[in-house]
Amino acid sequence: MTRIKLAFPVIVLLFTLSVSSAGQTFVETPSAPVAPRVGQSQTQLAAESSVIVVKPELTDEQLADLYMARKDFREAAFSYKRLADQNPRNPVYLNKLGIALHQQAALAAALKYYERASKVDPSYADAQNNIGTIWYQRKKFGRAVKAYQKAITIRSDMAVLHSNLAYAYFGEKKYEQAISSFRQALALDPQLFEHSSSRSGSVLQDRSVGDRGRFYFLLAKSFAEAGNVERCLIYLRKAKDEGYKELSSVKSDISFAAVLKDPGIQEVLAPKPPASTQP
Repeated sequence: MTRIKLAFPVIVLLFTLSVSSAGQTFVETPSAPVAPRVGQSQTQLAAESSVIVVKPELTDEQLADLYMARKDFREAAFSYKRLADQNPRNPVYLNKLGIALHQQAALAAALKYYERASKVDPSYADAQNNIGTIWYQRKKFGRAVKAYQKAITIRSDMAVLHSNLAYAYFGEKKYEQAISSFRQALALDPQLFEHSSSRSGSVLQDRSVGDRGRFYFLLAKSFAEAGNVERCLIYLRKAKDEGYKELSSVKSDISFAAVLKDPGIQEVLAPKPPASTQP
């Protein structure tokens, strides 16, 4: 079995991968005879010779997951491909192979394996979500919406699916639907925007947007409706920094009624003081 060594902390961009200790076997390997060094006592030699080296044996899937965690997507793809060939009815392997290819920008190949995973197991929401992510990245927002909606019919309790749907609605400029989906996502996970990891490393997210000012304003509106003044304020400030021109609508929008009197909100809405004319 091939072994790899991790010499640095794992940093994951779009998704996290965890390797369970389940299924590992630990082999006790007696150490080789140790030649005495000059001045080394027999007691010291005996102590060193009795050390037991314990080495974990990784499964093929754990090894592939480690390649993925190290962002060695090429090796991860090779490993998942072997697993998928050996287990053609396993949707998890097909989906993870799709992710490894997706990370190499091989969108057509990734889509093929996501669709295979979804066909093998129509109840596998992760693969259906990732199909939506392909269409989102291709700016085919209508197709992304349909894929995310299908994933939600399978797993309506996953906040990330509602969030992804909201992004797709935003891409279609269907802002009210986007707000509704963000509201549902935050109801399921109030800390959704505090972390970027996904469930078991099998669900992708794409949070890239075009009109960032409007996007931040919509997020602020969603947090206002949820009664989260702190997060509402953060995204209102971001919208202002992006030069969003309709920021004053906060004063008349009923969604902001509960937070409007907050001093921080008032500060954001206050007009900028005139620039000094002194030399």
